[in-house]
Amino acid sequence: MKLQDKVTIITGGAGGIGGGMAKAMVKEGAIVVIVDVNEQLGKEMEKQLQEFSPESMFIQADLTDHANLKNIVEEIVKKYGRLNVLVNNAHASRQTMFAETPKEELDLSFNTGFYPTWYLMQAAYPYLKESKGNVINFASGAGINGHETQAAYAAAKEAIRGISRVTANEWGRDGINVNIISPVADSPGVRAWAEAQPEYYQAVLSKIPLGRFGHVEEDIGRVAVFLASEDSKYITGQTIMVDGGTTQLR
Repeated sequence: MKLQDKVTIITGGAGGIGGGMAKAMVKEGAIVVIVDVNEQLGKEMEKQLQEFSPESMFIQADLTDHANLKNIVEEIVKKYGRLNVLVNNAHASRQTMFAETPKEELDLSFNTGFYPTWYLMQAAYPYLKESKGNVINFASGAGINGHETQAAYAAAKEAIRGISRVTANEWGRDGINVNIISPVADSPGVRAWAEAQPEYYQAVLSKIPLGRFGHVEEDIGRVAVFLASEDSKYITGQTIMVDGGTTQLR
């Protein structure tokens, strides 16, 4: 039970990669609070998590309401008395060629991904300092490799990588680890992308050395467990490519 009684926040935890991580973590003893805008999926996931961790729960929230993010963190700490792990997973974007990308699509990507990550990290900092906790943020090959039609998404993801490295340096003295997962997974978002751009999807699949997209719980979730556990205490500021070998950083 690598995460026994560790209180963990996962944004976008009602399904997809967030749900996969939530399931993997409760099976290792974590108390997981999923924060998601989708009430139906959130309640369904809450029931699944409570089979392993009765104290786990779902909070419905719109992460674009940035002024409320501090209140969410404080509500969770008030309930459980601590915070050990923050996972910033939620992100929404649209696919458009760079020259045709309007400000509204850039705003969507930053308001759902970058700014919630920023504000939740600021709100969580004093509590993570107390617990010598962990932050797991999310990057993407879209930014690292520059995927077509992903300009707004790539910009926000690379901005998240930037602040993750800064906080890894600033918070290391406090015993807080900040790391980044860059996944390739069989998530609902990837399935939608496969339908929208089947040829591009197949081209990406053909370049995965391990020959498949990752499983949200067994592949991505297990790495998240590692980064949230004591096993990773000497790792910080790193981008972990959980992508079947697609991108091999130098």
